[in-house]
Parts: sequence; C-alpha cells; structure tokens
Amino acid sequence: MTLDYEKKHKIANECWKRGTEALAKQSWDYAIQMFQDSVKMVPDNLVYRQSYHGAIRRKYGDNKTGARMSGARLMTTRARIKKARMQSKWDAVDEEATKGLAVNPWDPQLNADVAEAGVNLGYGDVAVWFYERALEGDADNMAYNRQLALLLEERGNYSRALQCWRKIQQLDPLNSEARSKMTQLDTKTMMESGYEEAKSTREVQTAASAYDEIRAGRRASGEMAADGPGQSIEADLERAIRKNPADKENYLKLADHYKREKQLEKSAEIYKKALEVSGNDPNIREQLEDLELELLKHNLDLAKEAAKANPEDETSQKNRTALTRELNQREIEVFSSRVERYPRDSRLKLELGRRFMRVAKWSQAIPLLQQASNDNRLEGEVLVALGECFLQDKKESLARRQFERVLPKLSEHDQPELVKKTRYYLGRLAEEAGDNATAEEHYNEILALDYEYRDVLKRLERLQGGGETAGG
Repeated sequence: MTLDYEKKHKIANECWKRGTEALAKQSWDYAIQMFQDSVKMVPDNLVYRQSYHGAIRRKYGDNKTGARMSGARLMTTRARIKKARMQSKWDAVDEEATKGLAVNPWDPQLNADVAEAGVNLGYGDVAVWFYERALEGDADNMAYNRQLALLLEERGNYSRALQCWRKIQQLDPLNSEARSKMTQLDTKTMMESGYEEAKSTREVQTAASAYDEIRAGRRASGEMAADGPGQSIEADLERAIRKNPADKENYLKLADHYKREKQLEKSAEIYKKALEVSGNDPNIREQLEDLELELLKHNLDLAKEAAKANPEDETSQKNRTALTRELNQREIEVFSSRVERYPRDSRLKLELGRRFMRVAKWSQAIPLLQQASNDNRLEGEVLVALGECFLQDKKESLARRQFERVLPKLSEHDQPELVKKTRYYLGRLAEEAGDNATAEEHYNEILALDYEYRDVLKRLERLQGGGETAGG
C-alpha cells in the first residue's frame, strides 16, 4: 500500500526525532538508521540528509576517511551506481550513493552522485549541498564546480556561482565557457547589487515612511477602519499565509517585516512557524537563532540600563548577571552548531573561542583559536586571544611565545588596541621574570600610544624608581 504525502512526512519526522535522541546518547548506528529512514520517506528534505551525513561523520570521529578499507568496501556500490546511471534510474543512483556514504561520508564521488541524482529528480537544495560536500574533498574538480555553478545561477545566487567559474578558469585558463559565464555573472552581480542597494536605502525607506504616514493619518481621521488589500503589508501577508499555509516564503516575509518594525517577539514567533512549515530548514533555523540572539542582547541592554540606574537594587544586578550568562551560553550553542555546519569558517571558530574565554573554558577555546589562526585575515586577533588563553591557563611560556609571534604582525595604526594589549602582557611577563629592561621597553611603547592605558604609567614609574613592582 502506498503511503500518502502526510503519512510519509509524519513517519519521516518521527524517525528524525528518534535519530536526534539517539545521537545525543551517542548511539551512532541507531541514529544513522533512523535518519536514513527519514531520507527514504522524504528524499527531498535537506535537513534529514544533513542529519544522516552528520551522524556518520560523528560515528567515525571526523576522521575524513570513513570506515577501514572503505575503498574496497565501496567497489560493489560504485558498480551499482554506474549501472543505474547508465539506465537513468536516478532513484537507484540516489539510494546506492546514500548507502555508500555510510561507509565514507567524505567520499567526493559519492557526494557528487547524490547531487547528480538530486538534479535529475528535482531536489535542487539537496543537489547544491552535496556538490558543496564533494568539493570539500576535491576542490579542483572542474565538473563539480561547473554543476554547482549552474545550479547556483538557476537560484539567482550569482556571486557564489561566479566563484565556481573563477575556480574553473584558474584550473583551465583557456576554458571559454568559464570566461563567458564570468562576464555574464559579473554583470548580473553588479545589477543585483545596485538594485538591492537602491531598493534598501532609497525606495523602501521612502515608500515605507510615506505609506506609514498616510496610513496613520487615515486611521486617525476615521477614514480607514480596516486594512484592505494593498493597504497593509502585514494584513496582505497574513492573507497570503491563510490562502497558502504551506508556503514558507510568506512567513519569512512577514517575519522580516516585523523585524524591520522592531517587533522582535512577533518576528520570532513567525520564524518559528516558517521553520515548522519548511521541515526544519537549516537556513531558516539560523535566521531564527540570529533573531533570538538579537532579542537577548536587547533585553541585556535594558537590564544593564536598569542596573546602572539603580546600583543598590540587588534584583537589577542579578537580572543583568543572569542575562549576561544566558546570552553567552546561547551564543556558544549557536556558534557550536554553525562551526559544525561550516567547518571552514575561521571567523565562526574565533567567535566561539571568544565565548568559551568569557566563561574561562580555556581548554575548549584554545583548539578553536589554533584552527582559526590559519586564516591570515584573522591572524592578529587570534594569536592575541591564544596568548590570553595560555596566560589564564597558567602556561606563561606558551603565552609569551604567542605574544612575541604576533607583535611584528600588528599595525599600530590599524590595530592599536591589539598592539597595546600585546605589549602590556609582554611587559607583565617580563616583570614577573625579573627582566625589567624588557618590561620598561614595552611600557614606554604603550605610553607613546596611550598615556592612560591601564596601570602602565604606575608600573613604569615603580620600575624606574627601583621600588617594588605593581601587584597582579
């Protein structure tokens, strides 16, 4: 008996929930089986596939190679995929490649096989995501870059498509298709950028403010008792949602409208509905997370103002402390999830490392910062943060090494705060080691930039006066 649409989705969601619970208990095989069942039921749901993929990676400890002797174990699978492809049986290609990922989820060809099947079966989001996974393992594969570029262009993501074509031209400077596409996409990207800028900075603001003024005046005069079509963005979007409750785009537009109007609580509620309708789309989940963080920051700002206005009020002080702790913990959860989803994003690793530093979890911050230090754009910030971690973790020699390593890379003009902080720590470390000459040198350099920086003047005077050094 063939299950209807609703039953399939209901069963798939139940399997996904069980898989998520098993994952939390590190029951890898059961979690993988549940996620695989979800994929079978609803193969176009990207979240189910991402969960399946992620569970397998965790099972193998993110070793990037999968099961032992995976190459030999996958020979039969590859033969089946080849046969199914020749017969254009894309469901079979998808099924076999998905099974193969359970042996090695990092295999570029298997990920590309799932993506190719997705293209032919109409699973566009799935195809994009799996071509991206294929390129993580084989970044110079021109076929993968080409297919991803075409998919991205279809979706209007011209800037990312352009990156793929640039990669192809880098690999093959004589590739005429790449040159042609780059010219086309450069134009589209500029047009898109110009349109969005004009729309956001001029047209939308002017139209919205005029619209609001007219609408407010009409309401005040009693001329407009109720919103009709075209009279209210909010009412129009609510009508569109009632007409087609399965269309996530209308929810997203309404949530964005509330966000622009600074009605953050309302916006969060609509994002939650959009997330539910979308089947837990990870992109929508990230938008909701960003909004929730914005809400927490707003509440924390209010709590800080209340605590500042009433310094003797114990309740106000406790509220500020509790909200600070809550915001940091929520940011750790969000950034941890995103680091897993975007393992190459060094900025995310730096931000997560900083959050761990705020709660004195140095051993968790250090490896994240070490990974982020490979990004030349962040090197200065990261190395200073690493030095601070080592210092707080009582590893003074490692701290000194980091600070000495980063100082020549910092610019007094562009990064004065980092320069002052680095020299301050080096001066303190030199003091503790009894190297007063080096400490004086660093303190003098700081005072040349900022005469009132921390307690530097006091420390320098004590050193030069031959008295006791300043305390900790």
